[in-house]
Amino acid sequence: MNTIPTLHNYINGQWYASTATEYLEVINPATIEILAKVPLSPASEVNQAADAAASAFVTWRRTPPSERVQYLFKLKNLLEEHFEDLARTITLECGKTLAESKGEMRRAIENVEVACGIPMMMQGTNLEDVAKGIDEMMIRQPLGVAAVICPFNFPGMIPFWFLPYAIACGNTYIVKPSEKVPLTMQKIFQLLEQTGLPKGVINLINGAKEAVDAILDHPKIRAISFVGSTPVAKYIYSRGAANGKRLQCQGGAKNPIIVLPDADMAMTTRIAADSAFGCAGQRCLAASIAVTVGEARHTFTSAIAETAKNRIVGNGLDQGVEMGPVIDVRSKTRIESLIEKGANQGAKLLVDGRSPQITGYKNGNFIRPTILQNVDPVGEIARTEIFGPVLSLIHLNSIDEAIALVNSGQYGNMACLFTTSGAAARKFRYEAEAGNIGINIGVAAPMAFFPFSGWKESFFGDLHGQSNHAVEFFTQTKVVVERWRDEWARQF
Repeated sequence: MNTIPTLHNYINGQWYASTATEYLEVINPATIEILAKVPLSPASEVNQAADAAASAFVTWRRTPPSERVQYLFKLKNLLEEHFEDLARTITLECGKTLAESKGEMRRAIENVEVACGIPMMMQGTNLEDVAKGIDEMMIRQPLGVAAVICPFNFPGMIPFWFLPYAIACGNTYIVKPSEKVPLTMQKIFQLLEQTGLPKGVINLINGAKEAVDAILDHPKIRAISFVGSTPVAKYIYSRGAANGKRLQCQGGAKNPIIVLPDADMAMTTRIAADSAFGCAGQRCLAASIAVTVGEARHTFTSAIAETAKNRIVGNGLDQGVEMGPVIDVRSKTRIESLIEKGANQGAKLLVDGRSPQITGYKNGNFIRPTILQNVDPVGEIARTEIFGPVLSLIHLNSIDEAIALVNSGQYGNMACLFTTSGAAARKFRYEAEAGNIGINIGVAAPMAFFPFSGWKESFFGDLHGQSNHAVEFFTQTKVVVERWRDEWARQF
């Protein structure tokens, strides 16, 4: 029998076995195979990591930015060398297809590449003679210790919305991966170790709520990033803010796409299906509502139903599979109960993906693509984040009604429009209340050189992950006003 590995924490440049008394099993959601055991680390180990990071910060902040990014150049090369293995690990523990895992790691590497530009991105500003003989400048300095609390759905990508920018700006860092998918970050930290980063600059703590609360409460941790559900985002934002911390908390979503009659239906159907059912619908930019306008109702409805029925579901490592399982049996049960609730509340089950039979994987956490038709625009299903491969169809008569529906929602992560009309596209871009807008795009995920925006209850904070927002988040500004009299200068 193969021994099931127990994962370790990484503190102050060394791997440590946790003193935890409780462990969780890391499960492959397709095969239900036990991949590893992850410790639910106590608060004391978070404290050790924070103290190590605080000590390392003293020297790390004095390391020139041009030297700090050399470690990121090394990391970029290591991520490329181990790209296939990391992608496979994501699929094993998260369930998504191998192609989706490769796309995730490509976005992670993009963020490392962008953060390598910190010597330019972190620059301040200056102005001579703000008054006669007086100069003024603004400089950026690192905060100190920062941390990220990660979700399960993108174990490779989401930590990199934050980590490379944080350390390139001169901060030290703590990563708390999701206890459901800790293997990917375990391997990435092995690569980070190979870069030769000084001890304490990066630290890894496995755990659950106790570890999260310790991060939120520790006085030496100055800034915290989070991605997850809105209820948890609110909790982290409020508790962290009460402790005086800087926070960026990405919450949930209920992303609408609007299909106008003039849209290219073949392209729209393909893109909408990839958005709604990609990663089994477990992403914060998944399309969850499709709003058809006018005559688009008939053409799009039949096309998306056919596409959903024919999507190939199975183990993400198997060739030809287009959609993998959801993360665990608890999620599967919750998603199927919401599908049932939608049907009971008047929606038509156009395509029912519950309780599928997947050859060779009868115990896996599988749900096939599901479509609910004639969903009540103000009903519970239209407002609830299902976080699974479920697309709700709503029909309206005009783009104005559709935009009004978009803007009435509590979330504001993404909204997309499919059309061939430039005027309609501009109207939508101008009026839709969401942080990420797509025009003939199904997943409006910003490239690494743009911030990952989010509005309303999809985001709590001021500065988002990635790009210049990350640089601003991980630095504090200092304004210096100087006057030098000529006779003082002549003494030197």
